[in-house]
Amino acid sequence: MNVLLWVVYPYLAIAVLVGGLIWRYRYDKFGWTTRSSQLYESAVLRWGSPMFHFGVLMVLVGHIGGLLIPKSWTEAVGVTEHTYHLMAVFIGTVAGFCTLIGMAILIARRRLTGPVFAATTKNDKAMYVVLAAVIVMGLWATLKANVAGDGYDYRETVSPWFRSLFYLQPDPDLMAGVPTTFQTHVIVAFALFAFWPFTRLVHAFSAPVGYLTRPYVVYRSRDTRPGLRPSRPGWEGPPTVPTTRR
Repeated sequence: MNVLLWVVYPYLAIAVLVGGLIWRYRYDKFGWTTRSSQLYESAVLRWGSPMFHFGVLMVLVGHIGGLLIPKSWTEAVGVTEHTYHLMAVFIGTVAGFCTLIGMAILIARRRLTGPVFAATTKNDKAMYVVLAAVIVMGLWATLKANVAGDGYDYRETVSPWFRSLFYLQPDPDLMAGVPTTFQTHVIVAFALFAFWPFTRLVHAFSAPVGYLTRPYVVYRSRDTRPGLRPSRPGWEGPPTVPTTRR
C-alpha cells in the first residue's frame, strides 16, 4: 500500500498532468481559458477574485519554500526551525483562510447569480469540490498539528519524499509515519493535479509572453500630411464623376 500511494499514484498523477496539458494545448487551444463570467456580474467578483488569487499565490509560495528548499539550507542562512515554524504557521493559516473565504464568495456568486450559474458546467462543480477539499485538508492538517497539537515538522518527512520523486528515487518509507491529516492532504492534492488539465484551472499555466513580441498596432493619424488628399466632412458625400453623352 505504501508503494501504491507514495510511488505509483504520484507518478501517475504527474503523468496525467503533463500529458493532459500537452493534449489540451494541441487540441483545445480555444478552450484554454478561464471562461470569465465578469460580463454577467462584477461587484461580488471584485471582492472574491483578488482574495482567492492572493491566498493561492501565498499558499503556492509557502509550499515551494517548504517542499523544495531543504531544511539545512534555511538553517544555513540563519533561519532557525522555531522561526521558520512560526512564519509558516502564521502566514500559511492566513493564506489558507484567504483562499477559502475567497473561494466561498466565488461559489456563492456562481450559485446566486442566474447567468453565472447557467454558465457553470458539471466540470466546474467537480473542480470546486476537489479544490475545496485540498484547501480544507491543508488548513485542518496545519491547525490540528500546530495549534491543537505539539507541532509537526513536515520538512523532515514529506519534503524529502516529495523531492525524491523528482530524483527518480522515491522513498515511500518517509511517508509511513506521517499524520493521517497530512497524508490525506497530499493524496487529494495529487488528485487535483491529475484533474487540473481538464478544468478552467489550466489558465494558471498561461503567461502573456506574446505581448513582448507582438507587432505594434497601427493607427491612422488625424494630422494632415502633405501628399494626401484632403478629407471631406461626412455630410458632403462621395465626389461625383462627370459623365458625357455619346
